Amino acid sequence: MKEQRPHSQLSARIGRTWQQFQRGPIARLSLIVLASVIMSVNIKSFVNAGGLFPGGFNGLTLLIQRSAEQFAGISLPFTPINLLLNAIPAIISFRLIGKWFTTYSCLMIALTSILTDLIPAMPLTDDVLLVCIFGGMIQGLAISLCLMGRATSGGTDFIAAAISERLGLDAWNYIFAGNCIMLVVAGILFGWDKALYSIIFQFASTQVVHLLDPRFKQTTLFIISNSAEQIYLHIKDTTHHSATLFHGTGLYNGEPKELIYSVIDSNQVKQVTRAVREIDPHAFVNVLKTNQISGRFYRKPND
Repeated sequence: MKEQRPHSQLSARIGRTWQQFQRGPIARLSLIVLASVIMSVNIKSFVNAGGLFPGGFNGLTLLIQRSAEQFAGISLPFTPINLLLNAIPAIISFRLIGKWFTTYSCLMIALTSILTDLIPAMPLTDDVLLVCIFGGMIQGLAISLCLMGRATSGGTDFIAAAISERLGLDAWNYIFAGNCIMLVVAGILFGWDKALYSIIFQFASTQVVHLLDPRFKQTTLFIISNSAEQIYLHIKDTTHHSATLFHGTGLYNGEPKELIYSVIDSNQVKQVTRAVREIDPHAFVNVLKTNQISGRFYRKPND
């Protein structure tokens, strides 16, 4: 076991370095730029090809654009409408959530708006069902990348982030319900087939966000180790979550055992288990998915 210690320490050091890079401004900016490119390309390919409304303020902007073109014969650019719609939610987000969170979100909004105007139309398929499913999945991927960069794509995402921040709830299903109201208006103006297909698009997008966004997923750890105090200190210092210590007896050999019980964020599991192996290579770790918790639980606030 001693021969594996240097490798374990190196792996832990590499893991910590990678996590620090992910939290840094370069990685954050890269995720937001990538998310904005993917979202813009998706709008000019799948969304426009199917005549869909992607939800949120992007969908509302497209609704205004298409309404002006069809009923008034006016071609409006995407950028000024989208920026104007996002102005008030951005101010609210700046006050309630955080200045850097809002700043990076505004960057995401601006890049997406500008790229949507600049990128030429590129329809990939005429099959509306394929457009709904794959376009929705790509949209969900773009939103998830943006969330990984600790930002949003604006509009209703600001509202979802504010609700999540204040109440600790996963608000994406509520936002999906709100988007359906907008689709009723779209259905009245442009036909119910486009509105109903847009619901499929938004449902696919929401499910991808649920799958990839780890912020409101928790994991329970049961750790049996002879180095309980060191492991607890690591959990407390790196995750800001506490733990409970149980004293028991191993029934196989009758030796006294210490069991650490802790609930942490799912995206912190690899970091903690790696450290546990480094502290005690003989530790027994049981990782359980946690569906719901009630009571005090630390959530890292948005910056």
